Amino acid sequence: MRKLWVFTLFLLSFHSMAEDHVLLMEQANKYYNEGEMLSAIETYQAVLRTGFESVGLYYNLGNAYFKTNNYPMAILNYERARKLAPNDQDILFNLEIANSRIVDKIEPLPEFFMVRWWKMLVNARSTDQWAHISIITFLLFLLMLLFFLLSKLIWLRKLSFWAGIIFMIFFIGSVVLANQRYQAFKLKAEAIVFTPTVTVKSSPRENSTDIFVIHEGIKVSITNQVGEWAEIKIADGSKGWVKESDFVRI
Repeated sequence: MRKLWVFTLFLLSFHSMAEDHVLLMEQANKYYNEGEMLSAIETYQAVLRTGFESVGLYYNLGNAYFKTNNYPMAILNYERARKLAPNDQDILFNLEIANSRIVDKIEPLPEFFMVRWWKMLVNARSTDQWAHISIITFLLFLLMLLFFLLSKLIWLRKLSFWAGIIFMIFFIGSVVLANQRYQAFKLKAEAIVFTPTVTVKSSPRENSTDIFVIHEGIKVSITNQVGEWAEIKIADGSKGWVKESDFVRI
């Protein structure tokens, strides 16, 4: 009886939290549509504090920050939205506009076509979609295996054998892609710089050599960390060390 009571309290609490974020989202959207961007931002942030995340939430929050000329925060939230929906054209367009408003204009290194092709393939579907594809292809493999084992017709056995191999290949591929998509979403290996001007060092020490300077709003990749220092890489391939307090992870 006690376990049932605890479970009931959990369900009621979960339902209350779900209602909270829905009501907050409605209020935030109302503020946004009425042009009250500071109130919209505060309310969208309150939604995030409930633990709820969505493409629309980060996208709208990015738009609200953009309209208040807070470009680093706009870029951060557009990037977070892009992690959930990598191919959304509205997100990509707004992100490009926001990046045009910051100081640093970095020309990215050209990617090897195989790397570019692989990223496009990984981002072609969400983690859940790749997982669904893997389940479907595995079930089809089992069906072909059943045909192969039970059928007495030679042509049907041959067909089910080769179809089973194809479905197994698709199953393995979709599992790999689902894992890659999940890791890309979970790993916080990219960040947005929030300090107005950052001098990038040659090593994780204050007295090390200055290499180059970056500014707020620029996106960096985090390649290593030593204490409060992080090794970062920018789009043109340049590397160096900055303090973790200089950026916020995406």
